[in-house]
Amino acid sequence: MELLERIGSIVVPIAVALYALLYIGIEQMYAVFGVNPQQVGVDQAVLLGRMTSTLVLLLLVGIPLLGVFVGLGWLADRMTRGAAARLVRRIRELPWIAAALAALWCGATYWGLFNLFGDLDLFIMVVIAVGLGVLAFLIPFRLLRRKPVGRAGTKVLVGGLTGAGLGFLLILGLVEGAIDVQDSGQSNELLNAVGFQDQWAVVKSAEDDKPLYDGRWMMLLGESDGTYVLYDCDKLETLRRPMETTNLGQIELDPEREAGFTCGGLAQQNTP
Repeated sequence: MELLERIGSIVVPIAVALYALLYIGIEQMYAVFGVNPQQVGVDQAVLLGRMTSTLVLLLLVGIPLLGVFVGLGWLADRMTRGAAARLVRRIRELPWIAAALAALWCGATYWGLFNLFGDLDLFIMVVIAVGLGVLAFLIPFRLLRRKPVGRAGTKVLVGGLTGAGLGFLLILGLVEGAIDVQDSGQSNELLNAVGFQDQWAVVKSAEDDKPLYDGRWMMLLGESDGTYVLYDCDKLETLRRPMETTNLGQIELDPEREAGFTCGGLAQQNTP
């Protein structure tokens, strides 16, 4: 029970920080196409609705993993005749060691943020983690461990920074995934998990139901305020059309592409 309580006190801040950065990642993802989430009809409620199946799947996977983690901890404690629990308790009772471990971990969580501005190798990341952790977090964490409320605050801060670090990695993955969609016309599993719709349609005129844009397949990014937002894979352009003058035909979700397919064929032909 004590282990479950400790896990819960860290998981909640991680989830809150990760969700807070999720919408920023969604904004950056759609910015690749030159629009914002509101222009394609994606707000907080729509985002949660699209992610419902993903959240349920994560819950179904997370509960057994948590049970396995607790079981392994109990088994290790029994196999060592309580030595594992005494070791963990001893580390927690040594304020400098506990503060140093928390500080180094918090420094490492900034890897995702710095990676947004350029690729980092392992050596630079270790330098950042150690330097930032020691300079910014070591002394505050040591002072916080003097009182129970301070130790609880340390858990919340470590959990929040862990969620923020994962959130920046999520933003990086979403931006890279959106760029891949622009290039290949196909979304990956990460984009699908956050509710990105890999939906394609042939756009027709509402007056005579004749195909527009030479009958090419267009990605439907979304709709809002009576306007469809479309991505033209062949010309690498984002278009908007009023819904009252537009019909959608031959709608297809997550279409199969032939090997080596790339977007921009017409854009390359028109390049002088």
